[in-house]
Amino acid sequence: MSIIWANAQEQKVILITGTASGIGKATAESLIKKGHTVYGGDIQVEENLYLNDIGGHALIMDVTKDDQVNSGVQKVIDEQGRIDVLINNAGYGSFGTIENIEMDELQNQFDVNVFGYARLQKAVLPHMRKQRSGLVIVVSSVVGEISYPMLGWYAATKHAVEAMADALRQEVAPFGIDVVKIQPGAVKTNFPNVALAKLDQSHIPEDYKQLAADFKLVVEGTYADNAESLDGTVYYIVQAMEAEEPQTEYRTTMSSQMAIQSKINLSEKDHDKLNASQFQQAVNFLRMRKAAEKKKGNEDKRN
Repeated sequence: MSIIWANAQEQKVILITGTASGIGKATAESLIKKGHTVYGGDIQVEENLYLNDIGGHALIMDVTKDDQVNSGVQKVIDEQGRIDVLINNAGYGSFGTIENIEMDELQNQFDVNVFGYARLQKAVLPHMRKQRSGLVIVVSSVVGEISYPMLGWYAATKHAVEAMADALRQEVAPFGIDVVKIQPGAVKTNFPNVALAKLDQSHIPEDYKQLAADFKLVVEGTYADNAESLDGTVYYIVQAMEAEEPQTEYRTTMSSQMAIQSKINLSEKDHDKLNASQFQQAVNFLRMRKAAEKKKGNEDKRN
C-alpha cells in the first residue's frame, strides 16, 4: 500500500459527488469542519448550495454528463492546482425483481452508479498521476458483496463498483494513488424512499406482488428500527482519508459487517436459506406489530 502524503493531517483538496444529501452531505460537512478544501458536485442544484455557506464549493454536476464532470474537475484544478482525494458517492437505488425493472431504468441506474464513478475517475486520475499522489474513495455497499431478492440490479451496480475498485487499486498503486471501498449497510438517509418510490411506479406481475409487498414492509421496518446513524460511515471515510496506509475496504455499519461475514461462512445455498428465513421472520414480526398498532388505534378511538 502506498504512502499518499507525508503529513496525513495536512489540508487536502477533496472532490465529493452526491453532496446534496445523505452520506455525501454529512461527509462534506465533517471535512469542511476539519479545515479541508471541499468541492461537492450534485444534480440537485438548490439543495447543494449550502456548501457555499459553510466554506465549501458547490458544483453543478450530473455524473451522467461528461461535460459537467469535466468542467467541474477542471474548476477544482484551476482554483486549487490539485485534487488530493476523490470521493465517488453519487448514486441511487431502484428496487424490483430482476425481471420487472424496465431496461431504461436499469440502464440509468448503471449510468449513475457505475459509469458515473468511471467518468469522475477518468477526469481526476490524470491529475493524480501527474502529482504522483492521491486517494480515490469509492462508496459501495454491503450489497457490493452479497445480493437479495428485489434489489438484485442495485446490488449488481455495487458488485461492478467493487470489481472496478479492486482492479483500479492495483493499476494506480505504482503512481502513489490508493483506492478504498466503503461498505455501509442501512443508514439514515433518503435512499429507501427513492428506491421504494421506484418500486411503486413499476409494473409488478401478479406472481411477484406478495414478495414486493413483504419486501416493502421489511425495508420500511428496517430503516425505521435499525438504520444506523451516518456518523459511523463518515468516521470511516475520514479515517481512510487521513490514514497514511488506509485499508482496502471499510465495513462501516454493524449490519454490513454481520451480513458479509455470514456470506463468507456459508455456502451459496445455505446463505439463500438463511436470507429466506430471516426475511420471513421479519415479515411475520412486522405484520404482527402492524396488527397490534391498528388494534390499539381502534381501541383508542372507541375510548
